Amino acid sequence: MQHILIADDNRDITDILSTYSRMEGFEPIVAYDGEEALRLFKEYNPEVVLLDVMMPKEDGYEVCRKIRSKSNVPVILITARGEDFDKIMGLDIGADDYIVKPFSPREVMARVRAVLRRIKTANQSTSENIIKISNLVINLDEYSLYIGGKKISLTKREIETMWTLASNPNKVFTRDNLLDSLWGFDYYGDSRTVDSHIKRLRAKIDAVEHPEWTIKTIWGVGYKFELLNE
Repeated sequence: MQHILIADDNRDITDILSTYSRMEGFEPIVAYDGEEALRLFKEYNPEVVLLDVMMPKEDGYEVCRKIRSKSNVPVILITARGEDFDKIMGLDIGADDYIVKPFSPREVMARVRAVLRRIKTANQSTSENIIKISNLVINLDEYSLYIGGKKISLTKREIETMWTLASNPNKVFTRDNLLDSLWGFDYYGDSRTVDSHIKRLRAKIDAVEHPEWTIKTIWGVGYKFELLNE
């Protein structure tokens, strides 16, 4: 039985999410504060975590940081605030997705299914230095990228950008994330560097059709490699 950890101090929310989780075939484990969430995570090693941001003892951000320091298990944050700052902070500390209250429990379960599919796809199609997704093949040993069997002429940094994004399908990377990982912490440019870089990259990869994936702009946040028709 796959376990799902549901951490929220609102018992009405944990009750309804537990009910829908059982309908999806999960065994729910419920925590009402951050400390209990970490204890249950260590005890049960769940398949996915639904984590409220505003919890007593330790908030969801801190719990997410501690989980992410030791595990790549999918974490979906649940927050009552929909401001970009809260979303960016959640993504920056390693959350895979976020949901803003009030929400539909069916939507939550759809998000759970989607994130688990993404991980399954990545595990099946990613070797140490090769990513294969749909008609896309990225080979870091050769620093080459093919779409539909056609080699696309890209710079070293463009290939590294595609590798970073495609290694984490549907995960949003902020502009600062990309600046830090691709240009380095000592780079003195600004986020417009990333925008110009992505624009040039898109112009090259869009020369070949790729109907099952795209590089999508998340306005006010950054970019993601999006799997289409999920």
